[in-house]
Amino acid sequence: METMAASLEKPFNIVLVEPEIPPNTGNIARLCAATGTTLHLVGPLGFSLDDKHLRRAGLDYWPAVDLRRWPSFADLRRDRPRGRFWFTSKRAEKAYVDVRFLPGDFLVFGKETEGLPAELLSASPEFSVRIPLLTPTVRSLNLSSAAAIVLYEALRQNGLLNST
Repeated sequence: METMAASLEKPFNIVLVEPEIPPNTGNIARLCAATGTTLHLVGPLGFSLDDKHLRRAGLDYWPAVDLRRWPSFADLRRDRPRGRFWFTSKRAEKAYVDVRFLPGDFLVFGKETEGLPAELLSASPEFSVRIPLLTPTVRSLNLSSAAAIVLYEALRQNGLLNST
């Protein structure tokens, strides 16, 4: 079990469920290194962790990434039974700015081509959030952009951003 000090050092968790595109995961790994966020990779990945595109996107920050691997989302949930999991989806009713994120929360993102499984979203509609798109010409945002938007809002809400 994590101590309070550990949760303050790494106040949030990003969970990628079956990511498919190596540069997206590499960019998110760099985001996690920059913010002290734990990165959880779940299920079969659409690439190898040795992929050169994944490594290039993460640059030389990989040693600074607190990376956890999980065979399935159910395994992660079993290991973190008290965790609050926020599911991101363009089908969610609430916008990410309309909820209150707490330190230790898990911000969950689905695979690039399909998003999260419908059963995850329907099981927890009160914990499902979307990023509003302002024009109908775009169906969705890039996975790494979406992760950055939601994570920085969670950090902002908890006073974890400073001006330095």
